[in-house]
Amino acid sequence: MNALLNKNMFFVKEHIGMLRASNNYDIYDPENNKIILISREPNLGFFTKMFRFSDYKRMTPFHVVIATPENRPVLSIKRGITFFRSDVEVFDEHEKLVGTFKQKFFSIGGKFQIYDNNDNLICTLQGKWTSWDFKFMKNDTEIARVSKKWAGIGKELFTSADNYMLQIQETVAPDDRVRQLIMAAVMCIDMVLKE
Repeated sequence: MNALLNKNMFFVKEHIGMLRASNNYDIYDPENNKIILISREPNLGFFTKMFRFSDYKRMTPFHVVIATPENRPVLSIKRGITFFRSDVEVFDEHEKLVGTFKQKFFSIGGKFQIYDNNDNLICTLQGKWTSWDFKFMKNDTEIARVSKKWAGIGKELFTSADNYMLQIQETVAPDDRVRQLIMAAVMCIDMVLKE
């Protein structure tokens, strides 16, 4: 696992562009406002691009690659075409399965169940329908939070509706593989739950 994922705070900023089909983000260290990771969809097919500009956007497949600014892979996230529920796979830098997310049917605000590569439930991602506030919960304990409400470092960067802060609790050990799943889930919230 890449050591950059051992940080506890990440500022995620979406690239804004007219007629942009792909979802591209820069991930900053809020302590120094430097880009430490990038998230890109490098290989969008023609039909996927076309459907991204329609009402079917939430159903389109995606293959997101999270990498260092030098383009060394850290994680990849894949989902095929979906109609009712999203099942997303997460792979490490060697394309080895780390885990999966399974979207819950009929959850208010959105909810993922997050599983390891042996299909054991690790935690859940729960959101509010009325805001951009998501919690990663493990046995009724919050282990991470994604929010637009941030009053600390990086506040001046909040200029768009698609920028947010990820805070992982210090109780999550460095090199715990759940960090990979948390980072991957954050890149999927917009594409699966909020589009």
